[in-house]
Amino acid sequence: MDRPGLADFLRRSRARLEPSDVGLTAGPRRRTPGLRREEVAALAGMSVDYYTRLEQSRGPRPSRQMLAALARALRLTDDERDHLFHLTGEEPPRSGGTSGHVRPGLLLVLDRLHDVPAQVMSDHGDVLAQNTMAVALVGEAHGDNVVRRFFTDPGARELFPAEDHAGLARSHVAHLRSVTAARPDDSAVTKLVAELRASSEEFERLWETHEVAVRRASTKRFLHPLVGLLELDCEIMLVSGEKQMLLVHSARPGTEAYERLQLLRVVGLQDLSPR
Repeated sequence: MDRPGLADFLRRSRARLEPSDVGLTAGPRRRTPGLRREEVAALAGMSVDYYTRLEQSRGPRPSRQMLAALARALRLTDDERDHLFHLTGEEPPRSGGTSGHVRPGLLLVLDRLHDVPAQVMSDHGDVLAQNTMAVALVGEAHGDNVVRRFFTDPGARELFPAEDHAGLARSHVAHLRSVTAARPDDSAVTKLVAELRASSEEFERLWETHEVAVRRASTKRFLHPLVGLLELDCEIMLVSGEKQMLLVHSARPGTEAYERLQLLRVVGLQDLSPR
């Protein structure tokens, strides 16, 4: 592990970013350019002390998960992410499977969508990035797999009206069927399917029906504990060459759902605990 090289790369990557580049407000006047260490640590989901030690060439070797989080927080390109991995002696993620790396340009788009819930997901359900409105709507879900949670965590279904559960279950399984057929050698996908077939009788029953349907734009209903029922339009944008999707939930102006979505901007962020 090249600790001095890693420390220098982290400092320089942090210094070139402005708060607006990562969806933050600048706040009081800054004496030095770039993000603060505590801001990078918060974006990466690590302690400030841990990140500080990395920048001071005295931190432990980061895990692959932590490296991916740093790459996302610092808005690194694919080449820069690979360099980050190499500095720690790790082999970078390869394109044969599903990459958990979200391109800086896509993260910038996500940050600009400040008034609607939006998140980036892998095509088999891993949540790769969320904006604050998405966290307010569905809770902190980064790193989770929405299909796994739907079939193994009863609390995940509380986000949706009970009468919608059956349709959502069929949609999840039919989409995962299409992904599995397209990438039969993708270990992340095959392991997820094997795990769910073994742990969920409902998933196994639906899997055996062999329904296939790629996830597309739709209308979804959410039950929020503070603002009530929201019927939202879900737009899905595929990221070219990446096996990733940008999901944006919105409501037409003038509708009750639109008013409740505006209310969510005000009160929803006061309770970010997972629901």
